[in-house]
Amino acid sequence: MVRPYITKDGTEIYELFHPSNSDIKDFSVAIAKLKKDERSIKHKHTTSQEIYYILKGKGRMYLDGKIFEVSEGDCIYIPAQKCHQIENLGDTELMILCFSFPAYSHEDTILLN
Repeated sequence: MVRPYITKDGTEIYELFHPSNSDIKDFSVAIAKLKKDERSIKHKHTTSQEIYYILKGKGRMYLDGKIFEVSEGDCIYIPAQKCHQIENLGDTELMILCFSFPAYSHEDTILLN
């Protein structure tokens, strides 16, 4: 069973595949969840690139000075070193499938508030 934890940016996350729990070496796959009215802390990753795929809900994405709404089925590419934040705009949970290359780590995350 995958147990959730809170990332450095304040998001509840379930690591499906990560070097710490599998034979994967170079990336990680996780599900992130934000409750109604929650948002991640503005941050960037020193080396990791990310891809967010919205599984459920709707939100607002802040990415490198751009602001846009996202909803189920949207896919967002987040290059390394780019400031980003996501906010739940819906009445239900916002659920995101997250891919990180290389794998997510707290040490690679820089908070920007």
